[in-house]
Amino acid sequence: MGLLRGLLGARNLLLVIFVPLLLLPLPVLHPSSEAACAYVLIVTAVYWVSEAVPLGAAALVPAFLYPFFGVLRSSEVAAEYFKNTTLLLVGVICVAAAVEKWNLHKRIALRMVLMAGAKPGMLLLCFMCCTTMLSMWLSNTSTTAMVMPIVEAVLQELVSAEEEQLVAGNSSAEEAEPISLDVNNSQPSLELIFVNEESTADFASLMQNKNLNGVPTVTNPVKTANPQGKKQHRSQEKPLVLIPGPRNQELNRKYKSQHDQMICKCLSLSISYAATIGGLTTIIGTSTSLIFLEHFNNQYPAAEVVNFGTWFLFSFPISLIMLVVSWFWMHWLFLGCNFRETCSLSKKKKTKREELSEKRIQEEYEKLGAISYPEMVTGFFFILMTVLWFTREPGFVPGWDSFFEKKGYRTDATVSVFLGFLLFLIPAKKPCFGKKSDGQSQEPSLGTEPIITWKDFQKTMPWEIVILVGGGYALASGSKSSGLSTWIGHQMLSLSGLPPWAVTLLACILVSIVTEFVSNPATITIFLPILCSLSETLHINPLYTLIPVTMCISFAVMLPVGNPPNAIVFSYGHCQIKDMVKAGLGVNVIGLVIVMVAINTWGVSLFHLDTFPAWVRVSNITDQA
Repeated sequence: MGLLRGLLGARNLLLVIFVPLLLLPLPVLHPSSEAACAYVLIVTAVYWVSEAVPLGAAALVPAFLYPFFGVLRSSEVAAEYFKNTTLLLVGVICVAAAVEKWNLHKRIALRMVLMAGAKPGMLLLCFMCCTTMLSMWLSNTSTTAMVMPIVEAVLQELVSAEEEQLVAGNSSAEEAEPISLDVNNSQPSLELIFVNEESTADFASLMQNKNLNGVPTVTNPVKTANPQGKKQHRSQEKPLVLIPGPRNQELNRKYKSQHDQMICKCLSLSISYAATIGGLTTIIGTSTSLIFLEHFNNQYPAAEVVNFGTWFLFSFPISLIMLVVSWFWMHWLFLGCNFRETCSLSKKKKTKREELSEKRIQEEYEKLGAISYPEMVTGFFFILMTVLWFTREPGFVPGWDSFFEKKGYRTDATVSVFLGFLLFLIPAKKPCFGKKSDGQSQEPSLGTEPIITWKDFQKTMPWEIVILVGGGYALASGSKSSGLSTWIGHQMLSLSGLPPWAVTLLACILVSIVTEFVSNPATITIFLPILCSLSETLHINPLYTLIPVTMCISFAVMLPVGNPPNAIVFSYGHCQIKDMVKAGLGVNVIGLVIVMVAINTWGVSLFHLDTFPAWVRVSNITDQA
C-alpha cells in the first residue's frame, strides 16, 4: 500500500520520464519527418493533458525536440514563439493593468449593480451583464476574481438581513462599519461581526494590540441585545471583535431557506458563465481566440478576413443571445418561473433585505469617491483603442489604414502597443501649471508616477500563456513542414460523405467534451492543425469549422477543473459538483445551438463560407488519392 501511494505521489515524474521512452520506437523504427513530428506532438500533448509539468514548460518541448530530430531548425522554432498576437496581448495587458490598478472595473461593476436594485432576478441579470462586459477586455479569470467578492458581499446581506442584524434597535445601529471587499483575492474575504457578550478577553489588551488573532478590532459604540433580550449600550472603550468565521463549510454556510441557498448558487455560477460569454465577444477576450487568430494567419497568410471588427460583428450577437437565454435558464433552474415579478416595474415597498443590500452596495460605491484623473485617462484609452480597432479595416468602408501609402503594415497589435506604451509615459497625477484655488502659485507636477509602471505590467502579464501560444505555433509549423498535416488529411477522407454542417457539429461536440478535462489553450492547440487538414481535405472553408470549434472550446463550464473561473466560483462553497454539471450542461447546449445557428446564417455572409476560398493554397488531396 505504501509503495502504491509512493508511485501515485511520483506520478508526474514517472510520466515525464516514461512517456518519451515508451514512444521512442515511433521515430526510431519509422525514420521520417512525419513520424518525428508526430512523436513530438504526442509527447507535448500528453504533458499538456496530464499537466505533469506546467503548461508553459510543456510548450517548450518543441523548441529542443524539433531541432534534435531534424524537423525544424532552431532559429525557425524560436521565431514561432513571438508573433504578432504576442504584441497584441502585450498592449491589451497594459490597458488592463491600468484598469485594475485604478479600480475602474470595480466602479463599473458597482454602478451597474446599483442600477439593478436588490431583486434576485434583476441582480442576476445585472451581474451577468457587468461580468460579460468586463470579460470582453479583461481575462476571464481576473474578471471572475474581481466580481465574486462583490457578489459574496451582496449574498451575505441577502441571506442574513432578515434574521441576523449586525446591529439591533434603531436606525442609528445601521451605521455599523461596512463589510470590506477584497477584490485582489479570489478567496472569500468577508467576515461577519459577532458581538462577544460573554467573552473573558482582556479588552484593554485588545485595545492596545488593535487585533485578535490577526483580525482587526472595531470600536464603534452600538446597541446590542444580551441573551435575556435586554438592550444595553457598549461603551466606546469596549471593542467589537471581528471573529473569523469557521473554516468548516457546513458550519460557515447557514441558509435560512431553500430559496436563499438557490440564490447563492445561482448568482455564484452565473459569474463564471458570464465571464465565458464575455470572453467570446472580442478576439482578445480569451487565449483560445488569440491562439486561433495567430494560427489562422500563420496557416493562411493570404486570408485577410478575420480581424477585431469582423470577429466582433460575428460574435457579439452570439454573446447577446447567449446572455439572455442563459439568464432565463439560470432563473428557471434556481429561482423559478416568476419572470413577471422579476421584470415588474411596480414601486411596491422593498423588503428589509433589499434595503440593506442596496445600502451595502451604495456604501461600497461611495468609498470609491469621485472619478479620478487616472480613471478618466484609462477609460479614454480603453474607448480609443476599441474605436481604432473597429475603424482600421471595417470592411464596408475604407478604414484609417487606407490613408497610408503602404497597405497591410499595420495590425490591431500596432494600436494596442502604441496606446500601451503611452500609459507608461502619462503621469498619474493631473499636470497643473496654474494657481491653487486660494490664488497661490502651484509647482508643476510632471515628475509623478505614470499611469502604470513596469511592475504593474509584470503582475498582470500572463507569460505562461505567451509561451503556451508559442508552443502551439511551433507544433503547427512543424506539422506543416514535415508533411504530417497532409498525412492526417488523407486519413480523414472517410468523412467526405458527411455534409459540412455535420462535420462541424461533430467537431464541436468532441472539443466540448475534451475541454472539460483539458485546459482550453491545450485543447485548441492540439485540434487546430487537425481541423485545418480536415477542412482542406473535404474542401470546406476552414473558417466554417475553426470558428465554431474555437468558441465551443471556451464552453468548459461543467466542472471546477474546466477553467480557472469555475474553480474560483467553486471555492466559495455555495455550489456542489452536481450543481455545476446540471447548470453547465444547459449552458453548453445553449452555446452549441446558438453557435451552429450563427455560423450557418450571418456567418456565411460575413466570412463567405459558402465557397472554398482561393487563399487556401493546398493541393487537391482527393484527386491525388
